[in-house]
Amino acid sequence: MRNFIRKTFVAVILAGGASVALAQQLPPIPTDPNVRIGKLENGMTYYIRHNALPEKQADFYIAQKVGSILEEDNQRGLAHFLEHMCFNGTTNFPGNLLREYLESIGVKFGANLNAYTAVDETVYNISNVPVIRDGIIDSCLLILHDWADDLTLDPKEIDKERGVIHEEWRTRTGAMMRMYESAFPKMFADSRYAYRLPIGTMEVVDNFPYQALRDYYEKWYRPDLQGIIVVGDINVDQIEGKIKSMFSSIKMPANPAERQYFPVPDNKEPIITINKDKEQQVSQIAVFHKHDPFPVSMKNQIGYLAYQYMVSMTESMLNARLAELTQTANPPFIGAGVSDGDFIMSKTKQAYQGVAVAKEGEIHTAFTALMKEFERAHRFGFTATEYERVKADYLRAIERAYNERNKVRTGNYVQQCVSHFIDNEPMPSIEDEYAIMSQIVPNIPLEQINQVFQGLVSDSNMVISLFCPDKPEMKYPTEAEIKQWLGEIKNEKLEPYVDKVSNEPLMAEEPKPGKVVKTEQGAFGTTVLTLSNGVRVVLKPTDFKADEIKMQSFSNGGNSVFDDKDALQFGMIDAVVSLGGLGNFSAIDLQKVLAGKMASASASVRMLTEAVNGSCTPKDLETMLQLTYLSFTAPRKDQAAFESYKTRLKAQLANMNANPNKALSDSISMALYGNNPRNLFMTPEMVDQIDYDRIMELYKDRFKDASDFTFILVGNIDQATAVPLIEKYLGSLPAIHREENFTEKMAMRKGQYKNVFHKELQTEKATVFIVRNGQCEYTLKNRLMMSILSQLLTMQYTDTVREEEGASYGVQVGGELSKYPSVQATLQVYFDTDPAKRAKMVGLIDKGMNDFIANGPDADKLKKVKEYMLKTYEQNQKENGYWMGVLYSYFWEGTDSATDYVKTINGISGADLQQFAKALFSQQNRIEVSMTSGDTK
Repeated sequence: MRNFIRKTFVAVILAGGASVALAQQLPPIPTDPNVRIGKLENGMTYYIRHNALPEKQADFYIAQKVGSILEEDNQRGLAHFLEHMCFNGTTNFPGNLLREYLESIGVKFGANLNAYTAVDETVYNISNVPVIRDGIIDSCLLILHDWADDLTLDPKEIDKERGVIHEEWRTRTGAMMRMYESAFPKMFADSRYAYRLPIGTMEVVDNFPYQALRDYYEKWYRPDLQGIIVVGDINVDQIEGKIKSMFSSIKMPANPAERQYFPVPDNKEPIITINKDKEQQVSQIAVFHKHDPFPVSMKNQIGYLAYQYMVSMTESMLNARLAELTQTANPPFIGAGVSDGDFIMSKTKQAYQGVAVAKEGEIHTAFTALMKEFERAHRFGFTATEYERVKADYLRAIERAYNERNKVRTGNYVQQCVSHFIDNEPMPSIEDEYAIMSQIVPNIPLEQINQVFQGLVSDSNMVISLFCPDKPEMKYPTEAEIKQWLGEIKNEKLEPYVDKVSNEPLMAEEPKPGKVVKTEQGAFGTTVLTLSNGVRVVLKPTDFKADEIKMQSFSNGGNSVFDDKDALQFGMIDAVVSLGGLGNFSAIDLQKVLAGKMASASASVRMLTEAVNGSCTPKDLETMLQLTYLSFTAPRKDQAAFESYKTRLKAQLANMNANPNKALSDSISMALYGNNPRNLFMTPEMVDQIDYDRIMELYKDRFKDASDFTFILVGNIDQATAVPLIEKYLGSLPAIHREENFTEKMAMRKGQYKNVFHKELQTEKATVFIVRNGQCEYTLKNRLMMSILSQLLTMQYTDTVREEEGASYGVQVGGELSKYPSVQATLQVYFDTDPAKRAKMVGLIDKGMNDFIANGPDADKLKKVKEYMLKTYEQNQKENGYWMGVLYSYFWEGTDSATDYVKTINGISGADLQQFAKALFSQQNRIEVSMTSGDTK
């Protein structure tokens, strides 16, 4: 096949205004032979694949070709409601038994047990299941079976869930959602998609009769529309036998309803919608060039892969041009980007979409700038140098995927199976895709890329939508004006894009290398190098990923060493310094010179430390270290980019107060830190006070001395190759051997504080934020108890606030124990609710904490949390990111969070947790901030 592909030529045929890439005499895309695909006599499809990453775990999915598009007008919301009911009782797992059983084996609701409902599909998952015995496998398959055909749909459970879904609607209904609901009837005129957002209407959710949900279930949840997917550390033959035995008895309805796919009509004249909302912060312009999707029946041809590649190349090149415009001194928009995909939420129509965020009062400027770039690319195409860069990036990315072919996680394979079942997306093995694309890509000329773009973007089938703040003083364009702007752009004389490129190397001069003066064996299989300039480098070689190296570093000090009067300046360091690029390259040119490389490094100045963190492939280690060296020695100023940043920042801040979350976040910040001079609230007027020179001065101060830096590298490191590069680029960093440390500059408020304030909201809602903080000893046991306490309280509030009261979509509880600058234990609780229920729910939150102190944890729930943590710990042992965290803690804090983890978890008792909670909460440090559109009492 490889020789055949090499000799073929991919043709692009333009038909009906849409680009469809077809293959002349090309073979079909081979399906991954490691995936067993079958179909039962009742029409149900199954996918099974063995994959041992993570070991002794598997994912169990059921995908349904069913979504909200199939609802009738009086059923809007039932598809999503049904998804919720799958967790509220089945024939074999009544009541809450399903969740209770899965949590008992370490499968956490929300994290590993979940589902989603879209317009055309519904997918359920039980992930990271510890398949350590057949009984667990049988139970998970039985759950999939019950979801497919054996829901109980108990009326009492239905009524309880109405409140939960109403609260989900409340949480998710913001400015954009409200504007979408008003815009869709016109954007999707004469299409069923106009009125089928999955959340539905609350009138239906609150009032539908019980039988309506059962009727929908019986009609649409049926074998021919269902796919079972099992991937993980399992025996494929055994799983296939179990699926055949368990699912074959499910019967197809005698006269099944037709599963239709509803069209989206074409339009010759532009469809234009102008939408406003009082809580919208900025004006957003969305332009959709609609086109037909690639024929489903032809997605199994190699030409489809070529088509996807060509479209992705146009996206990358056009996005690079828009990013370049954003960096000009007076940018035409705050930001802009393009992508090709489904027309918002429709399977039957796709769109090449452009989005631009306008500055205040400059909708015309942003719109015309975006459309000119579409028109410029359409008229003149893209340039050879642009194409060479994005092609190099693509080939490097697919090479990396090939190198990682034996390190692919189960979840990635699951998603391929879901896409194959739902959308008939191809599912080649990594080896086949790499072989195919490595030969096809070099044979696709730029002319074909340009031709594809011309077919995707045309003057017809256009939809233009504006999403704007609703302000009395704001001037909005009319539909006629927008059409006039389009005509003016078509008639304007444009110049072709000029790609400014340089052959200059990233570093013109090589630094004088330092030397390794000491080599030690460190904790957790590390090698610790001390360099001649004082820099310490910790190396942990792993084989978890073939093409990954991660780097983190730290040096004590951070912005805590700066004077409070510079708070505005040092608060902007990370954002401003990166604007200029490095060495001789602007930020835009830096991306060009890095084309074809997979390496990054970025500097930051945090509260307590400064750092340069990065990642790369083994092949690009030198590039990452060069970027690190330049971050220390050659930060670059770019006045035009800085002016652009200020202009865009002002525009972002101009209407920020329209977003109610701004009032909430400011109130929380004030509650936590009061009038601390470092607790800044950015306004448009403050932007002109940003001092570029001072920021660069502060930045250089933090990075003029590398002698107290520690660099940690984890991944596929060949020390024989890495050490000379480390000596060259890290050993040559500047060193003045100053002694310094961080200081505490922002201590959290102590005592009792409460601020419940009223805010007019477009959707009635109350948001509650509660913090309990205090002091305790910084130990591994206490850190783990804080995590366990957070999880137990989450489970408690899921039972009370969500399930029993139906008063919130979910209560988020997060706990943290930090060592620096002083030991601080913090527990945060956050949730949305009905304003009328706010006070009662706050009472339930406090009651949950008081009950925990009085009675300790429920023994079964504690066991479930431990199971989840131990399972996650076992899974993390083969993750570079996990070991980076362990090493960072060890070398920065001096704490070992790995060695005694299992022993410590197993040794924590309910009495320990009860005492821990009592010690924390008895310190009486409680902060509550609530924003409500209702009563503040």
